[in-house]
Amino acid sequence: MESTEPTRSWSAGLGDGTRTVRAGLPEPVKYEPTLPGPVFAAHFHLPGDPTGPYTYGRDENPTWTHLERALGELEAPGEQDVQTLVFASGMAAISAVLFSQLRAGDTVVMPDDGYQALPLVHEQLRAYGIEVRTAPTGGDAQLSVLEGARLLWIETPSNPGLDVCDIRRLARAAHEAGALVAVDNTLATPLGQRPLELGADFSVASDTKGTTGHGDILLGHVSCRDPRLAADVRRWRKIVGAIPGPMEAWLAHRSLATLQLRVDRQCASALALAEALGKRGEVTGLRYPGLPDDPSHPVAATQMRRFGPVVSFVLPDKAWAERFLDGLRLVDDATSFGGVRSTAERRGRWGGDAVPEGFIRFSVGAEDPDDLIADVLRALDRADGDDDRAAR
Repeated sequence: MESTEPTRSWSAGLGDGTRTVRAGLPEPVKYEPTLPGPVFAAHFHLPGDPTGPYTYGRDENPTWTHLERALGELEAPGEQDVQTLVFASGMAAISAVLFSQLRAGDTVVMPDDGYQALPLVHEQLRAYGIEVRTAPTGGDAQLSVLEGARLLWIETPSNPGLDVCDIRRLARAAHEAGALVAVDNTLATPLGQRPLELGADFSVASDTKGTTGHGDILLGHVSCRDPRLAADVRRWRKIVGAIPGPMEAWLAHRSLATLQLRVDRQCASALALAEALGKRGEVTGLRYPGLPDDPSHPVAATQMRRFGPVVSFVLPDKAWAERFLDGLRLVDDATSFGGVRSTAERRGRWGGDAVPEGFIRFSVGAEDPDDLIADVLRALDRADGDDDRAAR
């Protein structure tokens, strides 16, 4: 059941498309599938001393192994020492890093404009006697509260505001202060940004989003170089059982093959949509890191290879935003992002995000960009017209 692991050095000089198609595949075996099917096993045949790699289904699984190798090759192409662990969800991956590294009396610095579930994590950390400090992503503001911290948590671009911080600068300062650095790389994916190359100790992602890209899998992963840190995260996964099912892991690996195709289409279309939105008078607060005049662009351009699928903007009020969303034909009103089908939502409906009532987070999918932009502009026209009729 154990497969022969190909060395990662082969992938160092390849293009992203080639790498994503080939990543994590075992050495070919005659009459066997290129990507072996999912292994469904709670226990494995284990005579004698347990010296093999697979003993019990909560510890390891061959299907995870292939996926973890693939994600490791994307996070750090050609590097042999990067270890990757997959989890049942992005929150499981986030929790594994935080709770495996922090103890009572420690301090963690987190963004105050990041993923909406983080305040729930803050409550649990404080309940365990851990001090939580927060600061905005933009302007590298987390530097101002870094002193004495054990861990710095970065999310860049931030979700949903799309602010960007300088990973290299923050990682250097954190390490000088004796802190570890974790980067939530969900929005960018490893094709858009490689946090480990920029100095981070951990690269963490919800692979529910762009990495798998079809809106049908809950998954997360953690990558790091330090074997001691990886062992801590692995132990946490084993203790809490935050493991993915083999079917989900297999589907995720299958989906990686199209990652470069999906991301390139999504990023190109997101830029085109942002440019079109910039010409609309009712649209304010437009943000996309790929726009040359976006406040985040100067820093993003130094560390991002692709700028992601998410565009954010503000419409005049809640009612206007709701009319816009109702008028879209090619876009689902959903709360995730990074999928092949475009989604959009009014973020204020959830509470918790410091955004105006008319704030829209728009995740660009893989539709024909001309069709998608036409649909958005038509929905804006309709929302504007309905407002005029209501005023009369």
